Amino acid sequence: MTTPPATTTEVRVLLADDQPLVRASLDMIITDAPDLTVVGEAGTGAEAVRLAAELRPDVIVMDIRMPGMDGIEATRLITAGAPDAAGVPRVLILTTFDQDEHVYGSLRAGASGFLVKDMALDDILAAIRVVAAGNALIAPTVTRRLIAHFARQQPASSPATEPANAVGPARPAAITDREREILTLVGLGRSNAEIAAELSITTATTKTYISRLLTKLDARDRVQLVITAYESGLVGRN
Repeated sequence: MTTPPATTTEVRVLLADDQPLVRASLDMIITDAPDLTVVGEAGTGAEAVRLAAELRPDVIVMDIRMPGMDGIEATRLITAGAPDAAGVPRVLILTTFDQDEHVYGSLRAGASGFLVKDMALDDILAAIRVVAAGNALIAPTVTRRLIAHFARQQPASSPATEPANAVGPARPAAITDREREILTLVGLGRSNAEIAAELSITTATTKTYISRLLTKLDARDRVQLVITAYESGLVGRN
């Protein structure tokens, strides 16, 4: 299905999953949300890449395991170029942790976060809104465990996790001691409020530090800051 670009402030969502039932279910719950709208559906990674360019959605809810081009490669192609350039969608991976060992690769490919397929429906809608607002989906109880798992399983230089033109943050050599503290806590899955409380600073100051880290490390979003914290050894892999 395709829909011409809308002129409203609704978040425009593209669904990419090879299972029609999954797409139909997501379409149903998203359509019921007043601030979200489904503009297209793709059953393969290649189709997702094509529709992303054609429909210019705000967010793509992307499965990983699809025939032909998988969701990781599709994500890499869709997010290539300037991270926040106009018309570049943000990708939210939809996967199952117990069955899929490519989440770390998808984050390295430029995804802004991920969902697990057994999440509550309201959480799925909330996650789409978080990503559409330009933030990354970092849940302390889920994301930290997943990223730690894949950081242990896949070396940073692995072709599966770092293709030639992957969106990748720089090493944190040039950051200050305070920024290093902030980066470590981000890697541990701490929220801004938790970081502020732990370091006895304000939430606004925390946000300023994180903004500086994004710039200094050439990171797309908070997800990549977490990856950098693991890859640089600031957060242990044991």
